[in-house]
Amino acid sequence: MAHAHGKYVDFEGLRERAVALRRAGLSRRQIRDRLHVDNNDILNRLLEGEPPPEWTKRPNAKDDVRGRARELRLQGWTYDQIQVELGCSKSSISLWVRDLPKPEQRDPTEQAKLAARKRWEHELAVRDEERRYTKAAAAAEIGALTDRELFLAGVVLYWAEGSKDKAYSPQRRERLQFINSDPNVISLYLHWLESLGVGRERMRFRVSIHQSADVTTAEAFWAELVGVEAATFQRTTLKEHNPRTNRKNTEEAYRGCLVIYVRQSADLYRRVEGAWYGIVLGADSAT
Repeated sequence: MAHAHGKYVDFEGLRERAVALRRAGLSRRQIRDRLHVDNNDILNRLLEGEPPPEWTKRPNAKDDVRGRARELRLQGWTYDQIQVELGCSKSSISLWVRDLPKPEQRDPTEQAKLAARKRWEHELAVRDEERRYTKAAAAAEIGALTDRELFLAGVVLYWAEGSKDKAYSPQRRERLQFINSDPNVISLYLHWLESLGVGRERMRFRVSIHQSADVTTAEAFWAELVGVEAATFQRTTLKEHNPRTNRKNTEEAYRGCLVIYVRQSADLYRRVEGAWYGIVLGADSAT
C-alpha cells in the first residue's frame, strides 16, 4: 500500500501493518523495506508509540559509567570527586545525576581525608603495577637453563634447604634428604634430581603436616605434583598444634611440607657438598 505521487493512501491500514511488524520484532529498516515506506517522517508516524525491540538497541559505552556516577552521587560524592574517579566530564556527570538529591555538605576535614585516601589508593595501584612488571621482566631474562646452570642452582637450593652431614656425629648422614612447603621449590628440586639421573624409583616421599590439617587432601596434592600414587608415600608425620604459637598456615590452601629422600645417595651427597664449597671458592675469587 505504498505511495503515489509522494502521498500515502490508507494510512491507518498501513500503520496497523507497521505496528504488527514492529511487535513481531522487526527493525525500522526491515519495516521500511517490507512496506516500501521511504519517507522517514511517515515511518515515524506509523511507528509512533511503539518501542524498538531489544535486539535493535545499540549498547551505550557510557551506560556503566553513568550507573557508577549515580551510585557515587547517592553515596554523597561531589562532581569533582566523581570526575577524578571515573575520568569523565563534569557536564556529563551533571546530566546523569541531575534528578538525584544534592549530598549534604561534607566536613572539609573529611573531604581532605577522602582525597588523601584516593591518592594513596592510586599510589598503591601504581606500585603494584611496577612490582608485576619488575617480576615479569626478571623472569623473562632467565630463559631456558643450561645443564650447568641447573646443576649449580640445585646445589645452592639443596645446601640452603636440604639436610647436611655433621662431621661431629658418630653416625655419618651422607644422603640426600630435602623438605619444603613450596610446590615450585619441590618442582625445581625434582628437575635437578632428574638431570642427575635420579629416577622416581630411588625416591621416597613423606608429608609432614600439622595434625589439625586435612591430611588426605595434602597427600593427594603432593602425589599429583610429583607424579606418583599417594599410596606409595611413607607414613605422614603429624606435628602437634601448639596453641601458644600464632600459626598463619591454617588456611584451606595449607598443604604442609613434602619430604624427599633419595636412596643410595651417599656419592651424590658428597658431590653436592664438594660443588657447594667450589661455588663458595669461586665467589671468593671473583671479588
